Amino acid sequence: MTIKNEKQNFRKQIRDLKARIPETEKRKMSALVFERIEKLDVFIKAEIVLLFWSMDDEVYTHDFIVKWNRKKKILLPVICDEVLQLKFFRGEEFLLKSAKYPVFEPAGEAFDKTGIVDLAIMPGVAFDKSGNRLGRGKAYYDKLLSHIHAYKIGVCFSFQLFDTIPHEPTDIKMDLVISG
Repeated sequence: MTIKNEKQNFRKQIRDLKARIPETEKRKMSALVFERIEKLDVFIKAEIVLLFWSMDDEVYTHDFIVKWNRKKKILLPVICDEVLQLKFFRGEEFLLKSAKYPVFEPAGEAFDKTGIVDLAIMPGVAFDKSGNRLGRGKAYYDKLLSHIHAYKIGVCFSFQLFDTIPHEPTDIKMDLVISG
């Protein structure tokens, strides 16, 4: 079996698991993830934090982003063709529904100073204990993270964390994975 097929199998397995977990349980698990992040020195010291406005099947980030937006500069990705562009989160009223995906993205000017991002908190379909990340298959985050030298934290539900997952040299590793 090829790595591509193995990745597809993992994606299907996780999609099926997510569908069986009630929304209330996913919210509880998400809260645990962010309680742990808030205690980390790397988060406490960070001024510019790259996050993501979560989709329905991801670790829920909305409350965390709104909570910390007044104290830290929060960047969110915007899908532009085949790459992610970064923009500052300025409030929920400035989010627009993506034309391409079921996600909301910030309006405003693009942020291109990726070298000054202190912390990147990333979603993933699956992670492993070595920091490998499996995304949805478009490599959006791998392309973006190859230019960001910030500390990288992958966030997931406990059933998305494995001993090992299929990965390739182009897949960007996380420095830490936190599951709830």
